[in-house]
Amino acid sequence: MLRGMASGMASSVVSVSESWERVESWLAAWAPVTHAALAPPAARSDVAAAAEEAIGMEFPDPLRESLLRHDGTGYRVLPPPFWMLLDTARMVETWRSRTRINERSASFSPDEAEEVDAEADFGPWWHRRWIPFAADGGGDCLVIDQRPSTWRGRVGKADHEQGCFFPRHAMWASLPALLHWTATALETGDVVDGYEPFVTAEGELDWDIP
Repeated sequence: MLRGMASGMASSVVSVSESWERVESWLAAWAPVTHAALAPPAARSDVAAAAEEAIGMEFPDPLRESLLRHDGTGYRVLPPPFWMLLDTARMVETWRSRTRINERSASFSPDEAEEVDAEADFGPWWHRRWIPFAADGGGDCLVIDQRPSTWRGRVGKADHEQGCFFPRHAMWASLPALLHWTATALETGDVVDGYEPFVTAEGELDWDIP
């Protein structure tokens, strides 16, 4: 999908809170184990401390809104295919760990990281202006790209070995888009970006590749 199309679709998605309402309703009816794992809201003071004191940059409004709805999903998958939403403390831990590893790397160069085209589909291994908000349990994470660019706010997949990739499907255009497309896939059962939702025998949400 072309970036222009993705951007247009992202701008038309509903709010984070509306998408959360749809997700909560579907999980309560069909995937009770995942629904029960949804954390209560984060404390506003914890979100502010994570943004201002730990990570050192303001969180975008959609991320703050999501954390104030649910401070993560524990160790249960929500966005496809295997992403668990992090709580505020684990976001800080992940950001600090990635930043520390990156700065200790023999190949790390702050100048080179800044010179990487912020509009490109691929990024460096890590950047200080990426905010991790989901993880797969294997060392990879989803990030919100806060570098100044046309695509500021888009979601990237930060692989722990190969660096960061920014998919072109509209669902990855922003956090609101990701939650919107996730809710839509749950409600319709449709395949989204190659993934189809299903519920395990234990009552847990999972995703399949049809």
